[in-house]
Amino acid sequence: MPNNQTVPDTGPSRRRMLRLSGGGLALAALGAGASGCREDVPDDPDTGDGADQPGSADPSGGISREDEQAPTPLWTRTTSATTYGNNDELVAVDDVVITSGDPLTALDTKTGEPKWSQQDGAIPGAPLLLGNNTLYLASSKYDGTVGGYEPASGKEVWRSRLGKAYRQPRPVAVDGQQVYVVAEILEADGSSHTNVIAALDSGTGKVAWREQRDPGTEQNGIHAAVQGRHLVYTDFRKNLTVRDTVTGQQVWTRKTTQTNWVSFAVHQDLVIVPQGRKLQAFRLSDGSEKWSVETEAYGSFKVPAVVEGVLHVADSGKTLRALEPQTGREIWQSTALADAGVHEPWQFVKAGGTLYGATQLDEGGGVHAIDAKTGELLWTFNDKSGDHHAWLVATDGKRVFALHGKKLHALPA
Repeated sequence: MPNNQTVPDTGPSRRRMLRLSGGGLALAALGAGASGCREDVPDDPDTGDGADQPGSADPSGGISREDEQAPTPLWTRTTSATTYGNNDELVAVDDVVITSGDPLTALDTKTGEPKWSQQDGAIPGAPLLLGNNTLYLASSKYDGTVGGYEPASGKEVWRSRLGKAYRQPRPVAVDGQQVYVVAEILEADGSSHTNVIAALDSGTGKVAWREQRDPGTEQNGIHAAVQGRHLVYTDFRKNLTVRDTVTGQQVWTRKTTQTNWVSFAVHQDLVIVPQGRKLQAFRLSDGSEKWSVETEAYGSFKVPAVVEGVLHVADSGKTLRALEPQTGREIWQSTALADAGVHEPWQFVKAGGTLYGATQLDEGGGVHAIDAKTGELLWTFNDKSGDHHAWLVATDGKRVFALHGKKLHALPA
């Protein structure tokens, strides 16, 4: 990612810290094989090659609720995915679905068959950043470069170098003009105590600007997004910072009540941040509060997401809300998750009139299908594997992709 195993509201989990402390993303030469997309041990002895077959359901049945409305997967594959619950470790674009892992592998969205594979593609937990029809990743050679790749083919189409004075540049966000990276600043003895945030031109690869961050800040644990002329990011030091994307100058910064394992959402001129019982919206221009919403006593808001102009957020009491992101006005509030005794989602996508939410835990969790107009829980898909990894969800509008550990399921949207 994100971003998330289930953790107490007082601090990041050990798994979360491990994920965010990983090195830069990596890619090597395009591989000819399909390693990482086959079973080590066949699920079905009759298949012989160890592959989950297109059109076959997961052997566990894929249904977790008694109403048995969860669909049978169109296909299921065992992948090379190594994830820690970050919502940008699974992406669907250009008729391929890509999971973060080694090898980095793209599967055909229709069949689940491998389209391309690259060894040393992405380190565990690293984000898959998409922009300008390009997948941006740090070099696997740790040579200070960042590369851009065509998602449909895996072909390299762009490369940039921040400079020899910097180590391990890590892409954190991208927009239509620039790729934003954070890197360590090297000292004469090869050590590093400070870091820099920089913008690379997504056309030429030239450095547009670089700004040294304050002492004490870390290059790990960055969650970032771009909205218009504002680059917004959080870190493990409980900082919420906004910079001007043209100049790199800091616009404002403020402390948050929690570290960034809980992500924020951006919409138009606002950044929306969960802060325990409060969900607060701050103006990107000056950091002033525009609106806030409170949950029940002793509750806390989870990860918010703006999907097709509607803000969706769940809380620890398993209440799900749909809000107008500009005003905080409630569109609907649903207790369907609590009524069904299932876990609250932390990641959302939408296909047609259905909102899909991925949860953090396996038992009582999975991928929820929710009526986007009412908040009614339609069904929950769960592979019943008992895997401790958080669920991840993505969609191409026709299919919904549910990743759980190394199992990737394609569900009809």
